[in-house]
Amino acid sequence: MVLSLILQLSTLWSVCRADFTSTAPLASHPQPWLGAHPAAIVTPGINVTLSCRTPEPAWRFALFKRGLVAPLLLRDVSTELAEFFLEEVTPAQGGSYHCRYRKTDWGPGVWSQPSNVLELLVTDQLPRPSLVALPGPVLAPGANVSLRCAGRIPGMSFALYRVGVATPLQYIDSVQPWADFLLIGTQAPGTYCCYYHTPSAPYVLSQRSQPLLISYEGSGSSDYTRGNLIRLGLAGMVLIGLGSILTVDWHSRSSAFGGPLPQQSCV
Repeated sequence: MVLSLILQLSTLWSVCRADFTSTAPLASHPQPWLGAHPAAIVTPGINVTLSCRTPEPAWRFALFKRGLVAPLLLRDVSTELAEFFLEEVTPAQGGSYHCRYRKTDWGPGVWSQPSNVLELLVTDQLPRPSLVALPGPVLAPGANVSLRCAGRIPGMSFALYRVGVATPLQYIDSVQPWADFLLIGTQAPGTYCCYYHTPSAPYVLSQRSQPLLISYEGSGSSDYTRGNLIRLGLAGMVLIGLGSILTVDWHSRSSAFGGPLPQQSCV
């Protein structure tokens, strides 16, 4: 009896192991779709639900993470939707996920095509964006310029700031990992920076970009010349003042020691 039980357990383990580790796709069935709620980019400690949706009712759903051979989570539900719950996520749970499904009449180890890859990012702060001027930061007087704020993640909300102004000048929601802000003519010169964030709560913010100076052609050289003239003028005034002080001091010393010497008596 003990031998019979061991054989049954061995057979069951082989079936389960084959079901969990083999992912031979069945090309005739369409792939599912994997999404994240509330978002695919979240701060640590947020509860995240990964939803695997199929075009037809399934029997078993599996969630896979890149780097792992076996499914991370399994759900047995006879519907077109399975939800996988990740509670109080940590940065270590970030990564690339996809899901698959199978039906009862499929052979052991046969799964559907993999879903789209979902990149889950768990972080307190997004990488710093870059800010560049197109075609360049030095403009002809009155010319327009486009400022490109570029991050590393698509589908973000971008904000452009001008140094000295508390509120953002422009907002753009972009499907690309960058956004272009158009500055019109005489409004363009100034110093700018930008940042980006997730478009919906929970919001995850990036650091602000390095500042970018926009100026007109020749304005930098004229400012430099004007500054030099001012500095030379101040230096001349200082020299004149020192000369006056030395002249007064010389005259005072002459009065004290340059008069007739006292006469000596003769014996």
